[in-house]
Amino acid sequence: MPSTGLAKNNLAFRGRNDKVRVDGNGNFLGMIESVADFDLVMKEHIRRVEDHEIHNHYMSHQIQNELIEMLGDEMRQMIIKKIHCAKYFSVILDTTPYISNRDQMSLVIRCVDISEPFPKIEEFFLNFIEVKDKTGEGLFETLQMVLLDLGLNIDDVRGQGYDNGSNMKGKHKGVQKRLLEINPRAVYTPCGCHSLNLALSDIASSSKIAVSFFGIVQRIYCLFASSTNNCEVFRDIVNGITVKPLSQTRWESRVKSVKAIRFQAPQIRDALFHLAENSDNPKTRSEAESLAMSEIHGIGSFEFLFGMIIWYELLFVVNKVSKLLQSEDMDIDIAIAQLKGLICFFRNYRDTGFQAAKLEAEQIAVDMNIDPVFSVKAKRLSKRKRYHDEEPENVGENVILTPEEDFRINYFIKIVDQGLVSFETRFDQIQSYEKTFGFLFDLKKLKLADDDKLKASYANLEVFLKHGTHYDIDGNDLFLELKLLKGSFPKDIKKVVEVLDFLKQMESCYPNTWTAYHIMMTIPVSVASAERSFSKLKLIKSYLRSTMSQDRLNGLAMMSIERSLAAKLDYETLMDEFAISARPFAFAKVKY
Repeated sequence: MPSTGLAKNNLAFRGRNDKVRVDGNGNFLGMIESVADFDLVMKEHIRRVEDHEIHNHYMSHQIQNELIEMLGDEMRQMIIKKIHCAKYFSVILDTTPYISNRDQMSLVIRCVDISEPFPKIEEFFLNFIEVKDKTGEGLFETLQMVLLDLGLNIDDVRGQGYDNGSNMKGKHKGVQKRLLEINPRAVYTPCGCHSLNLALSDIASSSKIAVSFFGIVQRIYCLFASSTNNCEVFRDIVNGITVKPLSQTRWESRVKSVKAIRFQAPQIRDALFHLAENSDNPKTRSEAESLAMSEIHGIGSFEFLFGMIIWYELLFVVNKVSKLLQSEDMDIDIAIAQLKGLICFFRNYRDTGFQAAKLEAEQIAVDMNIDPVFSVKAKRLSKRKRYHDEEPENVGENVILTPEEDFRINYFIKIVDQGLVSFETRFDQIQSYEKTFGFLFDLKKLKLADDDKLKASYANLEVFLKHGTHYDIDGNDLFLELKLLKGSFPKDIKKVVEVLDFLKQMESCYPNTWTAYHIMMTIPVSVASAERSFSKLKLIKSYLRSTMSQDRLNGLAMMSIERSLAAKLDYETLMDEFAISARPFAFAKVKY
């Protein structure tokens, strides 16, 4: 179907006019003309339109809108049926400004799709909602209204996933707090990827040397990207990974910017020397010389090379974890394991990373003809105000550090410790889930667990999933079910989602175990799915299509984002229903 094909590929439908066989009539009519070249029925239909034998030709922009809305609504109903079948679900929200200088909020629903033969964690896009009130109260009222219109029960929400904005995560007036007041079982999880970004921002801002380091990295990019001549010099001399700008919002992606310098520092310095000696632009010559030679404002110091090694390794591991957390089927047990691994890496790196990075930095320094020693920099002595009741400061009271020790303590140790503190504080909510659902994570530990400890865990989970007099599970029954299941789980089950597949085959013989695993996998880890929908928003509602209506936008977005569901639509039935219900008289006139 032309409309589905165009929507799935984010292509514009309309051109400068809406007449057949006229230049610039757009992709939709262009595809109709192409079909007519091979299909006799379509060819005859176009002939009758051109000869004015019929007036209801189903090719106008109004019909396009109706078809797009119909297909989008049908796909949305397919998703809602899956959510109803799953019963429990989580809401994921994120907002962004777009071309019309307004805010669009993306609504994504996360659930365990049990309508398919094998249970699977899914995150479904449902709507873009134009928001005017961006306060916590305004966004929450919008969420309530949308869930009601979609026929989804807010009491079935078991998780919330938002970014770290105060209107979303606020503990007093944020969306998550207002939803918890209505439904205490809708636990809030701050986006893991946003938390990683904020943690890296904390690390970088904790040291003036780190701020200066990233400033130099950005200056190198700006210099080579400032003109085609500079780019040509880079290609001729470096001939490798291109330098990249620093991202202002995704800190972990800065690993690409650092990588280009980390593995090409000698060649980049040669390119800088070439620009300093041969460029016709005085500003370029001065900037290139500063970047090549300066020990404070360029790459000519051993401290810069040392920091380059450190930052590349730290950004690399954080970027890997961030990519994993962005998976749609990521669940909290894997997320907690990844975060523990990241914290463990930072702790080990604190003990062993300095010497290892020093050896690599020394090798690069030798290749660049830079002395692999820490420079001695004169520091201004700072005096602290002393009060009348304090003893005078002794002359030998201050410890004088060597340049290397000063770099290790006031830079290396400082940024690593800041990372450990930020990870612990920003991921306390995700790590707290281990106390609630931890006994369900590892089947090997579950089989060996002591009955008394398990009873306490089951009782804790029962309270966690309680609201008033309503219980999602019965703790005592869950204990007996798992006590029986411990010896019957197949040995090849390794993932939590495989447990649900096994329980599904038992035909609801273990309802409490089924519900416990079901809710655990429903809790979101990140808002990556909502952010990915904004990529489609920018493609669909571009500058040339900024006047598009909200209904058309949602229909096109649905077919683009959930394109796998579009293949499951019964187009013949839909077209028959559309023609009969929408235009019965017009449809009757089109006969061949």
